[in-house]
Amino acid sequence: MLPETVKTQIRAIYRDIAAALPNFRSRREQNYMVAEISKTLAGEYDKQRRIIVVEAGTGIGKSLSYILGTIPLALTQKKKVCIATATVALQEQLLHKDLPFFLAQSGLNFRFGLVKGRQRYVCLAKLEMLIGDNNGTQMAMWQTKPDTSQVEMLQKLHQDFHHGRWNGEIDTLETPLPDHLWQQIACDKHSCHRQNVSHRSCPFHKAREDVDTWDVLIANHSLLFADLELGGGVILPDPEEVFYVIDEAHHLPVVARDFSSAQATLRGAADWLEKIAKTAVKLQHQIKSNNIIAPSQAMQDHVADLTSMLNQVAHYCDGERSKFDNNENRLRFTHGALPEVLKRHAENLATASSGALKQFNKMQVLLAEAIKDGDIPRHQADVLQTETGFMLQRLENLYKLWKMMAKEDSKKGAPTARWIELLPGNKQLDYLFCASPIEVGFMLESMLWEKAAGVVLCSATLKALDQFDYFAHQVGLSLHDGSRYLSLQSPFDFENNATLYLPKMRTEPTDDAYTEELAEHILKLTENEMASLVLFASYWQMEKVAEIIGPKLKIPLLIQGNAPRQQLLESHKKRCDEGKASLLFGTGSFSEGLDLPGDYLTNLIVTKLPFAVPTSPVEQAHAEYIKARGGNPFLQLTIPDASRKLIQSCGRLLRKEQDYGRITILDRRLVSKRYGKSLLDALPPYRRVIE
Repeated sequence: MLPETVKTQIRAIYRDIAAALPNFRSRREQNYMVAEISKTLAGEYDKQRRIIVVEAGTGIGKSLSYILGTIPLALTQKKKVCIATATVALQEQLLHKDLPFFLAQSGLNFRFGLVKGRQRYVCLAKLEMLIGDNNGTQMAMWQTKPDTSQVEMLQKLHQDFHHGRWNGEIDTLETPLPDHLWQQIACDKHSCHRQNVSHRSCPFHKAREDVDTWDVLIANHSLLFADLELGGGVILPDPEEVFYVIDEAHHLPVVARDFSSAQATLRGAADWLEKIAKTAVKLQHQIKSNNIIAPSQAMQDHVADLTSMLNQVAHYCDGERSKFDNNENRLRFTHGALPEVLKRHAENLATASSGALKQFNKMQVLLAEAIKDGDIPRHQADVLQTETGFMLQRLENLYKLWKMMAKEDSKKGAPTARWIELLPGNKQLDYLFCASPIEVGFMLESMLWEKAAGVVLCSATLKALDQFDYFAHQVGLSLHDGSRYLSLQSPFDFENNATLYLPKMRTEPTDDAYTEELAEHILKLTENEMASLVLFASYWQMEKVAEIIGPKLKIPLLIQGNAPRQQLLESHKKRCDEGKASLLFGTGSFSEGLDLPGDYLTNLIVTKLPFAVPTSPVEQAHAEYIKARGGNPFLQLTIPDASRKLIQSCGRLLRKEQDYGRITILDRRLVSKRYGKSLLDALPPYRRVIE
């Protein structure tokens, strides 16, 4: 049960917040959301299943709701709160605005901060090696031969850090570093060791010391999964001690799937395996203990076997080139089933890579012992630990890939998607082998739902076709497993503030003449309008329409891709502020997270229903799996996904209560097809004008 003291505390904080905010309006939906979150996490509905899924429409104030619904209870129960988001913008809002305001107004005593992954911090050992004395070790660490300017950039970083001008985080760099260069000096879990002398001032470990003192942690979805994949409690606190708030939760299924996938090349892997063999020889020479001999020799044997097998698979793929899709340069295996010959290779590669991994881990332990005993000088120790850490990470990935390739799929669940991509090379073609789960619900259940002290999943768009079923299935929840589901309508006056307009059209998107008619309508619909946004389903169509109408426009056309997103939005707002008309073209990525309140957007045009064509191997495999079970992929996957995306697209218009305008959808399938009614009915209750 939710303690009365916490209830009283929450009410008092809410009153203080209301008094501190000018023009604050108490909303029944917001109060209800706070109460339901607190009661769910307190175990009032289900002591075992403290999970609540909340769809909170724009304008409710979901950030304040989950902050108020979680932090007072967490402090009382001595739990931590971890807020995981999908976007940097929301992280910054929480860090610099929402949480500081709540801390000031609540009277509560808590600490908070932004948790970043290791790769956001510099590894001093790597940095020092790359700017070393131009010896063989230094040159071996560079992925490509460095030029003078790159070395000078890194030397300046090193000086800035040691003179206190830089704290070692990528986000605080004065001048951005090229990605390929940062990857060579970033921290990683294998080369990062607290006991190293050079790591006493390690930026990552210093940051970790702060994290341990925080009561509220802000993270992104990827970092959350990085911790869960390690068993939980490694990067973030133990799941049993945490109330998780997963905001923008509609991204969760894709992030979880991507995190569970694996890929590795054949000939490329064979090349770096040769370097591992050399590292094994080097360790055997550096470590005095006789215990190093056996794992070093075994490691070299495993590497020889792996290299031979990878080359055999590459030769096999050379002979199967005719089976690759010419457009995608890809070969996908139906139902994830490998040919018998490849299955045997995969099993052998999984066994060999597992053996190599075990031996290399033994060698790392012996290396750590030798360093601890002072048998290896500091500068050599740093080089060896960084080098072996990098190699170990690659070995782990290789093992993960071939384990997934060789795994026998369960007959009850969805199969693993497996495919090969052809990679052009300078001398020889290479092949990228890929494996990914189709559904990730089972993984989320074991990694998070059954471990966490409590979970809040929220977003403005979680339902599809006005139901939670699709999202619940995606994330491994059930409507009847004790989890709570809450749908809160936006306080906006949709009927009076926005018109949904479906004009008559001669064609539908499947017709060849559709793009030409699209251009005609967009010219008419944007004429005399001050702030317009047109959302396209593809870059190709956007560019074609721009090509047709560009010469006929009296104003400049702002097109996604022609300039950075932020620059385009600033140009659009500047024109609006100056009282000039502005027309902005964008694709799917502009359908989410784009905030143009008030007079910055009054005329929204959606060109086409956002049906995703299953072009990725995982999407194709998922559709294939649904069909094999007697289902309809279009109705079960495509329509629910399109419903959620269409709601997001239309949601760009009204961002604040006083906003107004018109939404035009130029896709007559909303009225000509049977599924159109369900898509229309799932939209907010805009005033409709259908010709």
